[in-house]
Amino acid sequence: MAQYFDVHPVNPQPRALNQVARILEGGGLIAYPTDLGFAFGCMLGNGEALERIRKIRQLSDKHHFTLVVDEFAKLGQFVEMDNWIFRAVKAATPGPYTFILKATREVPKVMQHPKKRTVGVRIPDHRTTLALLETIGAPLMSSTLLLPGVDEPLTDGWAIKEELDNQIDAVLDSGDAGTELTTVVDLTGDEPVIERLGAGDPTPFE
Repeated sequence: MAQYFDVHPVNPQPRALNQVARILEGGGLIAYPTDLGFAFGCMLGNGEALERIRKIRQLSDKHHFTLVVDEFAKLGQFVEMDNWIFRAVKAATPGPYTFILKATREVPKVMQHPKKRTVGVRIPDHRTTLALLETIGAPLMSSTLLLPGVDEPLTDGWAIKEELDNQIDAVLDSGDAGTELTTVVDLTGDEPVIERLGAGDPTPFE
């Protein structure tokens, strides 16, 4: 059964965050809230947890997983950015975007797109997410908590626990997850490509 942690949306309790961090560090898979719905999360390089996400969401091996970090300055370790991409991503973060970028060697191959060697990156604007990232001191490997046949991310932490109780290890809930999806922008080519239209304004990338 998944453990359920209910935290304050403004001042999430450190004790709960530390317990979730231990689950992640022990190889666990969690559901956690963001500014745009809930997401699955695990530690960087946890290939077993990624397979669990693929099974739950019925994803192919071509799916782009997302590296979630708490500040822009940490992206350079994991993705390649020339000057115009650097400026574009910095101007749009934190916020409702996921960017597809070329991965560096710091990103485990299990997380990269198998042919393109790319990865999604995201910097959310959500207090609980940022507090969790600060607690673990590392990025989260992540994927939107979309279930097969459903078009919108789940937003109720307790409902997620009931739905996925035997498939994940913990649910972190602060009662304030957003209700939309990110806008996904592929920045690996000569021109930006909007892969998915969501909450983020696509105008700067059109």
